[in-house]
Amino acid sequence: MVSKSYSNLLDMTSGDGFDFRQPFKSLPRVVTSPGIISDPDWDTRSDGDSVGSASSTERKIIVANFLPLNCARDEAGQLSFSLDDDALLVQLKHGFSNETDVVYVGSLKVQVDPSEQDQIAQKLLREYRCIPTFLPSDLQQQFYHGFCKQQLWPLFHYMLPICLDKGELFDRNLFQAYVRANKLFADKVMEAINTDDDYVWVHDYHLMLLPTFLRKRLHRIKLGFFLHSPFPSSEIYRTLPVRDEILKSLLNADLIGFQTFDYARHFLSCCSRLLGLHYESKRGYIGIEYFGRTVSLKILSVGVHVGRLESVLKLPATVSKVQEIEQKYKGKMLMLGVDDMDIFKGISLKLLGLELLLERNPKLREKVVLVQIINPARSTGKDVQEAVTETLSVAERINKKYGSSGYKPVVLIDHRIPFYEKIAFYAASDCCIVNAVRDGMNLVPYEYTVCRQGNEEIDKFRGLDKDTSHTSTLIVSEFVGCSPSLSGAFRVNPWSVDDVADALCHATDLTESEKRLRHEKHYRYVSTHDVAYWARSFAQDLERACKDHYSRRCWAIGFGLNFRVIALSPGFRKLSSEYFVSCYNKASRRAIFLDYDGTLVPQSSINKAPNAEVISILNTLCNDPKNNVFIVSGRGRDSLDEWFSPCEKLGIAAEHGYFVRWSKEAEWESSYPNPQREWKHIAEPVMQVYTETTDGSSIEPKESALVWHYLDADHDFGSCQAKELQDHLERVLSNEPVVVKCGHYIVEVKPQGVSKGLAVNKLIRALVNNGKAPDFLMCIGNDRSDEDMFESINGMTSNAAFSPAVPEVFACSVGQKPSKAKYYVDDTSEVIRLLKNVTRTSSQREDVSHGRVTFRDVLDFVE
Repeated sequence: MVSKSYSNLLDMTSGDGFDFRQPFKSLPRVVTSPGIISDPDWDTRSDGDSVGSASSTERKIIVANFLPLNCARDEAGQLSFSLDDDALLVQLKHGFSNETDVVYVGSLKVQVDPSEQDQIAQKLLREYRCIPTFLPSDLQQQFYHGFCKQQLWPLFHYMLPICLDKGELFDRNLFQAYVRANKLFADKVMEAINTDDDYVWVHDYHLMLLPTFLRKRLHRIKLGFFLHSPFPSSEIYRTLPVRDEILKSLLNADLIGFQTFDYARHFLSCCSRLLGLHYESKRGYIGIEYFGRTVSLKILSVGVHVGRLESVLKLPATVSKVQEIEQKYKGKMLMLGVDDMDIFKGISLKLLGLELLLERNPKLREKVVLVQIINPARSTGKDVQEAVTETLSVAERINKKYGSSGYKPVVLIDHRIPFYEKIAFYAASDCCIVNAVRDGMNLVPYEYTVCRQGNEEIDKFRGLDKDTSHTSTLIVSEFVGCSPSLSGAFRVNPWSVDDVADALCHATDLTESEKRLRHEKHYRYVSTHDVAYWARSFAQDLERACKDHYSRRCWAIGFGLNFRVIALSPGFRKLSSEYFVSCYNKASRRAIFLDYDGTLVPQSSINKAPNAEVISILNTLCNDPKNNVFIVSGRGRDSLDEWFSPCEKLGIAAEHGYFVRWSKEAEWESSYPNPQREWKHIAEPVMQVYTETTDGSSIEPKESALVWHYLDADHDFGSCQAKELQDHLERVLSNEPVVVKCGHYIVEVKPQGVSKGLAVNKLIRALVNNGKAPDFLMCIGNDRSDEDMFESINGMTSNAAFSPAVPEVFACSVGQKPSKAKYYVDDTSEVIRLLKNVTRTSSQREDVSHGRVTFRDVLDFVE
């Protein structure tokens, strides 16, 4: 059933076809249904201003909300453009090889009349390798200033709309604008992609739906996503009404990047709690298994362009400004703050810390000056205006209380200043303080560190020789993304004014040697982990994450924003009912092995007993003299005996094959006579401790095993407890003849050598030894324990006992997922339909042999 979330989005998500008005370009090798992957023979030439290039050129398509361009209109109304050398998207090019063709996709910061759009698009592509996405003004307002800035931005910075006057409630119309904008960006990216070797790198929270739209068009697209903002904890993120849609879209990328481990950990927790996904670390790389695809995670903070900062620092205007600043504040300790004007930068909290410092330390009055540079706000709103009013009010109060005719403790620069002037303040300041209450990265401390390294001109003015060591002091909020990498900084809790005041006090009391040591430590890290290092590292990991793209087969499933691609091994395909029934009818002896939970009854079913339809199908199968039918389950024999009592001829392998019965009248057999159960007295008390400390968990005792279930427990806590329990049990049972295994929300202790694979192997060998070697083997299951069955039954084809006739083998997994089976069916209902089809044909043949069908029935059967 279609969710209400998607009812208004059908027109936005239906554009899968190619626009034939565009020049025909080479298409990546895409398989939308099972089939052999082959290279297309299409023409790969490009015309005119196409983004196409020679196949030897590596292309990277960088997608962001805004293009890295400076835009301006002259007096005649004509637009002029220039590349913004200070933009991160431009600077990251230095991490790629010189042969790399970098193409940018994004919107402009100015509105362009529709009549000018084609001309400007051609100009930007030709001169700057930029493909503009022209968003209508109303859509831009709803998309960027509405959903992005008023809903996603606050939420990702831990601000919930608890009260109407403190935040905006979720507005589905704004989300629909977000969807439309992301789809327009996807259309432009499709214009840029030209070969299978192109890589797409999407930036930040504005375009979190883009991976779904792109993956829907090109199933094997090489796609990376980097989040520059924080990612909130699951308790915050789960309040977003479209949480699943955004999470699933991000998982359509091949590589997802985060600034810090905390943000990656929050994302993993959301995937685990909301989608039930598992992740693991392999050789240092974290991967999430998502429908056969491994989505990799990258944790690396963005760096700064050291060369660019040093070149600006050398400018005569910069050197002159440094001299001017140092002369103006001579004899005073100059502290610096550089922040955007928004509610999360903690500017007023910083000023309150300074006020408390001056109150507690009268000797510092007239000696400490805080210059606060306020960058213009990126968005409008009541919250921004409140932050501006509060900042001005606190600054005015401090200056009035502690200032004098020639001294202001707080100097606010609340207008736009040239970049060189900002660099000059970095170079001239004794201390820099970043006090944000929540920030994705914040490169101000990195820029400050580079600028404090100075150069020969500045050192000469200061009277220093070239061998003199430089100093710097940093005060950084612990809620800022760069904080973990700056171990020599004073880390503060910005909400604690006392904490901030104490850090400011310590900064004024540092010795020169301490300042030098802290600066050298920071400069060493910042200079080696620059923006080129970050871009190069991300590109290398994206290449690694995409290396198996063409070794898998792809199926596209899901509707609207639930779209996803299932990637499986080339030999794995859906079981054809027609082919299966045909082989079934030709066989003279059949062995059929069926799992129970998740195969004959849904895993989520509350009533686990088989219904009348399942019993009827099993009886029909068992009554065919050519068939040997077995239920192979992990459940106890008492439950299975009770449930399948109406099935006289059904064989049962209970508790993963520990107990076996060939029919209802036969005795239960076990290949493990006189089992030693002493280990249960060791394992059960340990399990009981974990049960008491893990709400929602339980112990299931079996005759041969003990199982700890945690399906109803908190997912993260349950998984953590399960790993700890497994380690604990393995230690205390190391000398016992048992194994400890983790399964689907279970931890199980069972005797060594017990598995469904071994049970099936023994049953088939018994049939062969009795002269009933089957020429048709079928096995269906859905769980991890069933993989042993699949492996065993697939190996039977090479068994000498079956020569010269090799049996037809059908190892079938329930659900499309990585498996040792060669076939799959979608769900339990399809298993029932499949079995019903073969029982129907068997019944029709029996009726024909007894003359109980009409001529019309015979024709229908033949057809």
